[in-house]
Amino acid sequence: MFLYLSIVALLLWTAVFRYRRRNMYKLAAKIPSAGNDLPVIGIAHSLAGDTEDIMTTLQYYSYNAMKRDGLITAWLNHILYFTMVNPVDLEYILKTCLEKDDLHRFIRNIIGNGGIFAPVSIWRRRRKILVPAFSPKIVENFVEVFAEQSQTLTERLDNHANKEKFSIWPYVSTYTLDSVCQTAMGVKINAQNNPNTPFLVSMNRLLNLVCERIFHLWLQPEWLYNWFPQSKEHTECKIKMHEFTDEVIRKKREEIEIENKKNTEADVQYNLGTYKTKTFLDLLIQLSGREQGYTNEELREEVLTLTVAGTDTSAVAIGYTMKMLAKYPEIQEKVYQEIQDIFGDSDRSVDKDDLTRMKYLERVIKETLRLFPPVPFIIRKVEEDVTLPSGKTLPGGSGVVVSIWGVHRDPKYWGPDVETFDPDRFLPERFNLKHTCSYMPFSQGPRNCLGYQYALMSIKTAISSILRNYKVVPDPEKTSTPYIRVKIDIMMKDVDGYRVALERRTPTTNLVSAH
Repeated sequence: MFLYLSIVALLLWTAVFRYRRRNMYKLAAKIPSAGNDLPVIGIAHSLAGDTEDIMTTLQYYSYNAMKRDGLITAWLNHILYFTMVNPVDLEYILKTCLEKDDLHRFIRNIIGNGGIFAPVSIWRRRRKILVPAFSPKIVENFVEVFAEQSQTLTERLDNHANKEKFSIWPYVSTYTLDSVCQTAMGVKINAQNNPNTPFLVSMNRLLNLVCERIFHLWLQPEWLYNWFPQSKEHTECKIKMHEFTDEVIRKKREEIEIENKKNTEADVQYNLGTYKTKTFLDLLIQLSGREQGYTNEELREEVLTLTVAGTDTSAVAIGYTMKMLAKYPEIQEKVYQEIQDIFGDSDRSVDKDDLTRMKYLERVIKETLRLFPPVPFIIRKVEEDVTLPSGKTLPGGSGVVVSIWGVHRDPKYWGPDVETFDPDRFLPERFNLKHTCSYMPFSQGPRNCLGYQYALMSIKTAISSILRNYKVVPDPEKTSTPYIRVKIDIMMKDVDGYRVALERRTPTTNLVSAH
């Protein structure tokens, strides 16, 4: 009798559930599906593999969407998602659907409501404070930090020169972490000389754990996750990251308080000109209103967001660019000649004016970001029914997977040679895309990434410093279409850890001096 009643209750609940969502089912039925949905679980089975398998599946859905006017449906159990590559529709979504999808709760659990992941109600206020902190006049002053850290990077790489291939990932990721920690928090954690620093180890492991939870449904419920061994590791890593950041903030507050006591009131007004040499933490404290501004918890959220996003994004871009220079030696030679034209045989450090002259290197980086965007997908929540410019209507309660990877490879907007690596696409006379969202390695719309120029400067500094001292040993691609095995680990990363071989340049181009 109990079993009978349980079955009846379940059937009634299902009927009511589906009736309430009838509009969703009706609108979803008008849009082509991903093609491999199963009853009840949808596409969950296709995301059950490792991170490389998952990335392959997401690429398949992106290509599928290209063939179906830029939009397909995919059910993940009871949750409806749309994979979108149409740049016109994407621009509309990124401007109107500002709320991040609920899957972001897993990374929000680590870093809180930092600007990138915060709910709209919190994000609006935070954005107003972050915008002036990323003004070009402030960001360009960090080039000195990038130059100093790239000097350490080139010195550490010397151990691998004239030897076999090696993974450059530990070197570039510690370079970007050291750079970000120094510019964001004003602390030198010296990760390059101590790659096992607890902060870095904890951050990398947490990102991996978050990715596991996003794609493996059985790890999503909190009560169930607590039974898995990953839960304890998750908590330990989170504590280490928070304790480190909280201590930095505490010391910075004390430092500012001592400094303020020495100054008159007129000396501490909000004049951005006086903040040029300040860290992002200094700026966030002062621009938010000092003691009446951000709490220590809010500061931690923003600093952790900057650190996590800034470290991996730039490191991934450097890694892929190095791989491209190995695959296409003639392109590497053009980059090197440009660098030689700027520096000659000088061993001086790079400065902001040098970076603006690296036009060809910038095109190489931008083309690399097109084919291998660090963040290949972002997800937005559709809270109410939305009618797209293409005429299709997305139901409220669904989510949109914005396929940056897909829109960057759509031949409809980039031409038949879309898969070819061609930096000259970004020559001013050639780069005339009809739609803004056809190229968006750092997103688009009101919630785009504010750190684009910061990242580009860091990437240029590192790569130019490496190439002044080393040649990336050619490992030519057989075709003009580069192939790299990739995985999704929040960012899109090379499965093999960006393996390259380096060869020392002639003695006339010795290691760049930081002084």
